[in-house]
Amino acid sequence: MNRIDRISAILIQLQSRRVVKAGDIADRFNISLRTVYRDIKTLEEAGIPLIGEAGVGYSIMDGYRLPPVMFTREEATAFLTAEKFVEKLTDTSTMAQYQSAMYKVRAILKSSEKDALENLDGSIEVLKSHSQKRAGSTDHIQTILDCIICKKIMSIDYFAAHSQENTKREVEPVGVFFLDSLWHLIAYCRLRSDYRDFRMDRIRKLVVTDKSYVNSKHPTLKDYIDKMACEKQLEQVVIKVDKEIHSYLDHQKYYGGFVSEKTVGSKIEMTFLTISLEGFARWYMTFGDRAEIIRPDTLLQRVREITATIAQKIN
Repeated sequence: MNRIDRISAILIQLQSRRVVKAGDIADRFNISLRTVYRDIKTLEEAGIPLIGEAGVGYSIMDGYRLPPVMFTREEATAFLTAEKFVEKLTDTSTMAQYQSAMYKVRAILKSSEKDALENLDGSIEVLKSHSQKRAGSTDHIQTILDCIICKKIMSIDYFAAHSQENTKREVEPVGVFFLDSLWHLIAYCRLRSDYRDFRMDRIRKLVVTDKSYVNSKHPTLKDYIDKMACEKQLEQVVIKVDKEIHSYLDHQKYYGGFVSEKTVGSKIEMTFLTISLEGFARWYMTFGDRAEIIRPDTLLQRVREITATIAQKIN
């Protein structure tokens, strides 16, 4: 990227957030802090009213606005691709908001770029598997995100799968994430006095209360997920499978906690870290006739027990 393009991109970055750190700019463009300072000075000399504070970062003075930014064809195509994912993997409100944003994006494109998007629209598709839940049936994502921004407490009617009970709880939302075709809410549950992972498809009803949690201190979503990953008791599993069936496990293996694999003679040795030996044992039995368990012995024993139970029922 040449210097003119970089300075333009830095200006756009400064408009995208209230405060931008010099280190963030340096990391994004892979340049030194000294080069960042020089580029910032160039923007100031061009008349951009920047405010800089040591240890905080740079911001553009309130009230200053630049004309609409023009998107390249590649950027517009990326927006269109993202729209396909939003349509299939989020809920109704999120899709409506994204479509509104896309109208604004299309409005400032050149005629040739608009035509290109129209022609490309039918050439991109995101397909959902039969087992994938439809996020649009709950329509909670935007409400939850608004509550996070405004620090509002939510009242939810939640179906707990482990107890098969409906419970009413007040929660302080921390963040949302998408995993294995499902949206999750991480929130501080006032009923349990601890953080909980709520599946959005199990939230039967959501009401925004008048109460706020502005004085509560919560971890970021990333910090919480990292902490939970460290605290989980993971057990190492090593198995060998015949090369002929290895390809059938390509997608399934990640659900079992796949870590690595290597070729050992006519077999593939696979290593996993799992939080549930019971679940792993039952998955292993779907291809166990073409595999062997190296360790742990407790997994081998459990597979034997399940096999014996099945044999008794068949006989």
